[in-house]
Amino acid sequence: MVESHYDAIVLGAGAAGLMCAARAGQRGKRVLVLERAESPGKKILISGGGRCNFTNIGAGPANYISANPHFAKSALARYTPRDFLDLVESYGIDWHEKTLGQLFCDGSARQILDMLLAECAKGEVEVRCGEEIASVAQSDGTFTVLTQSGTYSALALVIATGGPSIPKMGATGFAYDLARQFGHKVVEPRPALVPLTLGGEEVLFREISGVSAPVVAQAGKARFAEAALFTHRGLSGPAILQVSSYWKPGEPVTVDFLPDCSEGWLLARKRETPRATLRSVLREALPDRLADILADKLSVDVELGNTPDKSLLDAESRLARWTFHPNGSEGFAKAEVTVGGIATAELSSKTMESKRISGLYVIGEAVDVTGWLGGYNFQWAWASGVAAGEAL
Repeated sequence: MVESHYDAIVLGAGAAGLMCAARAGQRGKRVLVLERAESPGKKILISGGGRCNFTNIGAGPANYISANPHFAKSALARYTPRDFLDLVESYGIDWHEKTLGQLFCDGSARQILDMLLAECAKGEVEVRCGEEIASVAQSDGTFTVLTQSGTYSALALVIATGGPSIPKMGATGFAYDLARQFGHKVVEPRPALVPLTLGGEEVLFREISGVSAPVVAQAGKARFAEAALFTHRGLSGPAILQVSSYWKPGEPVTVDFLPDCSEGWLLARKRETPRATLRSVLREALPDRLADILADKLSVDVELGNTPDKSLLDAESRLARWTFHPNGSEGFAKAEVTVGGIATAELSSKTMESKRISGLYVIGEAVDVTGWLGGYNFQWAWASGVAAGEAL
């Protein structure tokens, strides 16, 4: 059995853990990273369809959900998307911007993982994979981690094991159990950036599985203008994934299917083309199968010229605020991230260190800070990782 002492032990070789370890190692700290999976960065490799949406150029505190919306400000301000982009470019990694400030590798997500591992190597960080953690304890200011291969000790311990989203990648709630062990509270975790499911009469929309359209979706006060996708189980696509982070069971989700149309547009069409039908008009703006199902549900089957203005105004109103009543989500299995996590109230927003236990740090998705879809969660991983890495 191995017995070794380090300045810091980082639990988790994901985005946040590797970033933290690299920064601490390059500051001269002796750092060990312990990873349960057989290889590091598994979530990094599948992100962005394999091209890694590694940040969002517009990332700021407003793009994050937390019980304390101010918590993320410090770390995000001190390590910005431009800072990470400078690192990417220093490795000669080609990148491109997609919609809404999302930055992707031209090549592969493997480039980002290799870059992080190279940064760790510069700091002589030891990365050990396939390590099942049997216990973690603290005594006399020293943390001791027991695995099947040995006992490791350090003055500092960093929890970077993420949340329970995508369990097939090995994700668990281990971070929460460990935090509770050390007296920290956990904000109830729930799936985020996750498809929503439909039941009852709304199962009819499953018949158009695979159809997508640009919409404005809303849950509570959160509104997102992106594409919605109908699936064999319900609703998905970027707009729906975004609002899913704000949606709570029992609440409706509303969709504006024609966000570019101003009030009274259908009455104007009645004057311009009185012989057109609602179905034909909707087919001009939406995929045919979606237009047909909406027209059928609106029950406006005659020519516009023969349809009362009130009926057309009612149709306009419904199309602008079409109300769905999801009966659930596809859960952590399909959730990209987790809302909730280790409460920020007892963490330093500057260093990510516990206010209860000296030398204990929590970073990345394990913390109650959740970003929007589009590179924001990676930026939080980088920023929180650097904050802790600089403080270790």
